[in-house]
Amino acid sequence: MTQRRIAFVTGGAGFIGSNIAAKLAEDRSLDVVICDRLHEAELGKWRNIAKHAIGDFVAPSDMFDWLEKRWRDIEVVIHMAAVSTTLEPDADKIVHSNFTLSRDLFRWCADRQRRFVYASSAATYGDGAHGFDDDNDYEALAALRPLNTYGWSKSLFDLFAVRQALRDYAPPQWVGLKFFNVYGPNEEHKRSMKSVASQIWPHVRDGQAVQLFKSYREGVPDGGQKRDFVYVRDVTDITEWLIQTPEVNGVFNLGSGTARTFEDMARAVFTAAGKNAQIDFTPMPPAIRDKYQYFTEAKMDRLKAAGYVRPMTTLEEGIGDYVRSYLSQPDPYR
Repeated sequence: MTQRRIAFVTGGAGFIGSNIAAKLAEDRSLDVVICDRLHEAELGKWRNIAKHAIGDFVAPSDMFDWLEKRWRDIEVVIHMAAVSTTLEPDADKIVHSNFTLSRDLFRWCADRQRRFVYASSAATYGDGAHGFDDDNDYEALAALRPLNTYGWSKSLFDLFAVRQALRDYAPPQWVGLKFFNVYGPNEEHKRSMKSVASQIWPHVRDGQAVQLFKSYREGVPDGGQKRDFVYVRDVTDITEWLIQTPEVNGVFNLGSGTARTFEDMARAVFTAAGKNAQIDFTPMPPAIRDKYQYFTEAKMDRLKAAGYVRPMTTLEEGIGDYVRSYLSQPDPYR
């Protein structure tokens, strides 16, 4: 009997997780098993995985029982499940999801010698005072000061993973990916947490003006706040490459490597739609003004040095594909 090859994807029905699952499902020799909650059918999260064959669907409460029964067939655990909203008020919920569960999966993979890839976040960098260099050194990671509970929970797990690796108690491959501002198909269920491109699309489509935040920092114009916007296609390509390159370990940035303004993003959506840009500026909610990041830009040197040499998708290329292939289509799901 031929042994099964399983990629176990937690959060596999979410935005990034479902895109990774779709990419891996192209390999017919690999069974992609998804562990997630779908919530209300009306939310449409199930549509994120409806176009691709999956090997199984596992409820989070059954995860470790399922893993124990099938651990010999598991090639890699890809851990994308997380409480990802920075507005979540329950700190215990955030820590349980983003640290405790990640810790237990890391240990399970170490004990069973299964490979482990997980989602970290650029939110670990806080206001960017220490830069955005993905130094894998424990002291460098410990020096970061995230601005919210979400960023802290991700930083806490990065430190745990590095510490375990230093103690030689780690999976045979372990990789943390510090996602910057990812955009692309399968965001619909995220509602207010969708990317700017997805949020403004209905207005652009209907020929209306879009609103961006005013700036409250000297020298930064309204709409001039910068982010490293990365197309989800690059995320899936890099994840696939990591699975094919088991000798790569550590915490890595995953962004485009180039900071662009929110106005750039909005104008790219208008251009892809073939419409003239109409942009207004609205006050930023007081609750987030003091914790707002005005600049993020991934340093991608370490990933390149590890052997990933494919060029990253530019903002204009990514938005063009997102608009033409997904947002403007009757069925916008990947």
